[in-house]
Amino acid sequence: MQRTTANWLIAILVGGALAPPALAAPCRNNTSFERWLEDFKREAVAQGVSRAVADSALAGVTFDPGIVSRDRGQGVFQQSFLQFAGRMADSYRVGTGAAKLKAHAATLARAEQQFGVPPAPVVAFWALETDFGANNGNLPVLRSLLTLAYDCRRPDMFRDELIYALKVIQRGDLTPTQMVGAWAGEIGQTQFSPSAYFKYAVDFDGDGRPDLIRSAADVIASSANLLAKGGGWKRGEPWLQEVRVPANLPWDQADLKIKHPRSQWARWGVTLANGAALSNDDLPASLLLPMGRFGPAFLAYENFNAFLEWNQSLVYATTAAYLATRLTGAPKVNPGRGAPPTLTASQVLQLQTLLQRQGYDVGKADGKLGLATRAGVKQAQLKLGLPADSYPTADLIVRLGGSAASAAPAEGAASRRAPRVPGPAQTPRAGAQ
Repeated sequence: MQRTTANWLIAILVGGALAPPALAAPCRNNTSFERWLEDFKREAVAQGVSRAVADSALAGVTFDPGIVSRDRGQGVFQQSFLQFAGRMADSYRVGTGAAKLKAHAATLARAEQQFGVPPAPVVAFWALETDFGANNGNLPVLRSLLTLAYDCRRPDMFRDELIYALKVIQRGDLTPTQMVGAWAGEIGQTQFSPSAYFKYAVDFDGDGRPDLIRSAADVIASSANLLAKGGGWKRGEPWLQEVRVPANLPWDQADLKIKHPRSQWARWGVTLANGAALSNDDLPASLLLPMGRFGPAFLAYENFNAFLEWNQSLVYATTAAYLATRLTGAPKVNPGRGAPPTLTASQVLQLQTLLQRQGYDVGKADGKLGLATRAGVKQAQLKLGLPADSYPTADLIVRLGGSAASAAPAEGAASRRAPRVPGPAQTPRAGAQ
């Protein structure tokens, strides 16, 4: 699913927020707000929103410069998987998640029967997005969306989301005053974008309308529905399994785009985290090394794709999948054999620039360690004869012609606290880490 669901801002991709202020080009909308609003209403009507709903829902809704400041003011933060998972998949969320599994067992079982998604992934996202509804956001969603739609930076995306918000209102799910959420328009306890709300929200408590702000049953079923229909979840199959890797391995095979049967990974020396043998079967899996060959290691199965669809940030998706395994009884992750320090945003930007100069595709040079940058890193590692684990290091920057001084890890940079990561119902949070 193309982020009509999870993470549409991908604003804070757990390793980075949207473009840092220094990289965000200034822009402005030259159309008056009043003229723009009238044009928008006509567009909404053309897409199925009644004029009466558009007029009443947007009556008195004003442009909010504070929302634009929030959008413009985000900096880039880098956090490794171990840093982010250590903070977000902590003992509180594991313990509270276990209590939620017990308290909502019947509803979760009914959702699994209907949608095929087991309880743990649903509860994991519930935990990460809002701490089980404790932090849904308190801003008027229509004002936020209208502001970002009028703003010049990503108008098309937010115009679409604003139209979907009006459709949610027109369907009777929420009133404009009930539609309160995060600053970028996410709604509810698992932070659905309006488009995801309209497409995947489910009335599971039988009151006649889906309510992801107040109804735990609706939150559970809607999240499962999103993972199933939007994320392609396959009933009865695993999603993530911690493993132990040997010192030597064809590291270029450690890639989410590459799958091998578990029997092949076993032949290469991969074992379960406790050292026991992997199942000698043909179940396909990718080897996921979120911090390179010296860090934690996982086998990622087909259902891991649903986590990436929820949030395109590799660090966030891996943390959510890992937290789900913890909720099924898995132990804390092994930190590995000492992964190299996480690069700062400025170091990643330097690396991206160096890779681009040498012809490697890294996507947008934005200081975020996304999947495209990791792919470029892998190609450079292969050319330089390095273990191709796709994880960038300061040494790689130097080998590509960067300065040793700028490649040195900044003191304390890796421990800075990143902002809260917005959740699922967000559209294209692109460029994830």
